[in-house]
Amino acid sequence: MGEFVLALVRNEVFMSAFLSWVLAQVIKTIIHLSMTKKFVPERLIGSGGMPSCHSAAVCAMVTALIINEGVGSNYVAIAGLLAIVVMYDATGVRRETGNQAKLLNELIDMFTKDGSTLSNGDKLKEFVGHTPLQVLVGAILGISFALLYCLVIVK
Repeated sequence: MGEFVLALVRNEVFMSAFLSWVLAQVIKTIIHLSMTKKFVPERLIGSGGMPSCHSAAVCAMVTALIINEGVGSNYVAIAGLLAIVVMYDATGVRRETGNQAKLLNELIDMFTKDGSTLSNGDKLKEFVGHTPLQVLVGAILGISFALLYCLVIVK
């Protein structure tokens, strides 16, 4: 087990992706705190919000692979296509899911004001997807972090 963890820690591609994800989650939590004046621990691990941690992670992965393997690598091609799918999905299906959850939560609130119950009381998760700006900022964060990590910190 120790060798496995050590191999991950020494893997620039993995560490670039993982640490950029962590950084994006921390930034997202700070932004949410500054806007709402409430600390919500779920923001540290949850999806949705600014910046996109998924975009940060996949763009960091692609950037680190380009640095380590070269732009012509099959790994870069696979990771690049994966990044496109992840970012497209974040602004498409997952964003629409969040919009629908918000609307359904509003309807449930409207219909349950008189004391009747329509659900088990759990609100649907509204932070699911991302705006194009949140994805772009996440992508820039991931690329920048991977460049810093691979070319400055590790080297």
